[in-house]
Amino acid sequence: MIRVTSLTKDYGTLRALDHLDLHVDDGEIVGFVGANGAGKSTTMRIIMGSLISDEGEVLWIKDGQQVPMDAYHRRLVGYMPEERGLYPKMKVADQLTYLARLHGLSRHEATSAANGWMERLAVEQRAGDEVQKLSLGNQQRVQLAAALVSDPELLVLDEPFSGLDPVAVDVMSEVLRERAQAGVGTLFSSHQLDVVERLCDRVVIIRSGKLVADGTVAELQASAGLRWQATITPSAGVPARALEGLEDARTQSHADGRVTVSAGGASEQPLLEAVRPLGTLHQLGPVRHSLTEIFREVLAAPAAGTPADPAPTAPATKEDRA
Repeated sequence: MIRVTSLTKDYGTLRALDHLDLHVDDGEIVGFVGANGAGKSTTMRIIMGSLISDEGEVLWIKDGQQVPMDAYHRRLVGYMPEERGLYPKMKVADQLTYLARLHGLSRHEATSAANGWMERLAVEQRAGDEVQKLSLGNQQRVQLAAALVSDPELLVLDEPFSGLDPVAVDVMSEVLRERAQAGVGTLFSSHQLDVVERLCDRVVIIRSGKLVADGTVAELQASAGLRWQATITPSAGVPARALEGLEDARTQSHADGRVTVSAGGASEQPLLEAVRPLGTLHQLGPVRHSLTEIFREVLAAPAAGTPADPAPTAPATKEDRA
């Protein structure tokens, strides 16, 4: 579908993108994640031609052929920009029909597509309202409809889930799955890593404009290493010395008096030997790293020849500003 190769962008002395490679295949949903300022929006703007890279190229791949992406191919892309591109005083139905017409649909096709997506995204009751009079959540739904109304072959969505309630998140997720089943590739950025983990076929993580991880969630979890978790009811507290020698030991106390102890390692045996003398053992087994944990660990790890980035706090919901 598309392949980005060695993409580089400088703003004066600031390198926003540093020889970034990524690709999206037909029918694949790719989550594009990184801290604020990592370069996600910059990458999407270059893909869509609103920004020019200093090095590298964006290739359109179809039927085994790859060519530089140009204005013709960009008409085949549904784009949701960081700066929402809706006309605030234009009515919802008129706006969607107009955007579909810009992509080459006939008036009948454009009207039909607009009506269909308004119904699918549950904003058909607001068809005659100006966009500026909608809630932020409904504006977001209309923005997604605007990206979909031309029946694109590829979706490039910058923070599509920002500001949505859980029901709207589920609706949008289902729409992206449906489009994927129809062969439409999707590249979307998000700080909502639980959504990314559930929805994506593959996840790309960037830091300071560089690719630092690329794989399925299962592959990223495997590369993060094994963790083991035990739940106990301790006879007394859990002294720190009891956990000495365990790899990256962590404890969590619960209201019912139980304590969860987890540690890394190739085997559960060291954890078992550490917790068994402490009280009653209720559970012991492997646990998967969440994507949020992987994200934090990847961003905190030192890059080659550089000091570590500060450990990030919980992923923000504010839109990426790079």
